Amino acid sequence: MLLAIDAGNTNVLFAVYDADGEAVGSWRTATDAKRTADEYAVWLIQLMALEGLEREQIDGAIIASVVPAAVFALKTLCRRYFKADPMVIGEPGVDVGVEVRIARPEQVGADRLVNGLAAFERFGGPLIVIDFGTATTFDVIGADGAYEGGVIAPGINLSLEALDRAAARLPRIAIKGPPQRVIGDATIPAMESGAYWGYVGLIEGIVSRIKGEYGKPMKVIATGGLAPLFAQATQSIEEIDPEITMRGLCKIYRINAERPA
Repeated sequence: MLLAIDAGNTNVLFAVYDADGEAVGSWRTATDAKRTADEYAVWLIQLMALEGLEREQIDGAIIASVVPAAVFALKTLCRRYFKADPMVIGEPGVDVGVEVRIARPEQVGADRLVNGLAAFERFGGPLIVIDFGTATTFDVIGADGAYEGGVIAPGINLSLEALDRAAARLPRIAIKGPPQRVIGDATIPAMESGAYWGYVGLIEGIVSRIKGEYGKPMKVIATGGLAPLFAQATQSIEEIDPEITMRGLCKIYRINAERPA
C-alpha cells in the first residue's frame, strides 16, 4: 500500500491507497513545522489501526510539501516507522510528469504541479485549476498537459484574519454560505456579504481575465475545502474535484515506480 502525504500551509493530509489506487483511509492534522516524526507516528498509526490498517502494510510513500521545514520530519516518519524511503516532489530524480513552461520552474509549488497532472489526466486541457487553500491559486494547464503559469491570491480565511487584526472595531467572522442580501443591514451582515460576494467577484474576475488572455476555451476545475461553498454561487467553476491532489500524488508515484532504474 501507498502512504501519500500532502503538507500544506494549514493542514497535512495523510492517505493510504491500495494496489488498485483506491483510498482506504485518510486523516488530517494541523501543519506544525515543529512536530517531530515520533509525534506524527503516535497519531497516525493509531488512526490507521482504527481502520484496520497496519504500518507493515505500507510499502511505498510519497510527499508533496509547500512547507520546507516540515519535510525532514515527514521523511523520517516514512523511513523509521513505515520502512519506506519516500519520493518527495521537487527533489532530484522525481519525475512529476508535467512540463513546466514558466520563467522560474523551480518556484512552482509542489501542490500546483500535482494538481495540474491529476486535473489534466481526468479532464484534458486547456484547464484552469483553482485551489482554495491558505492562498487561492489559479493554475493554467495547456492542451498538452504542460504547466503554463497562474495567479496567486490571498485565501479567504487569510483575508478575514488580516481584517480582524487591522480593524479594531470590526468583529471576527467566519465564512459561510451565500448571504441572502448583498446590502447588509448591520456590521456583521455587511462583513459577511463583502467577504463572500467579494471573493466570488475575485474568482469570476480572474477566471475571465485568464480566459481572455489565453484566447482559447478553457475548462475550470476547483478543489480545496471551500470549493463547494463558492461554486454554488458562480458559473465560472464547472467541476469540483476534492481528491485532485492525492490522486495526483498516486499518479506521480506510479510514474516513478514504473520507470526503469
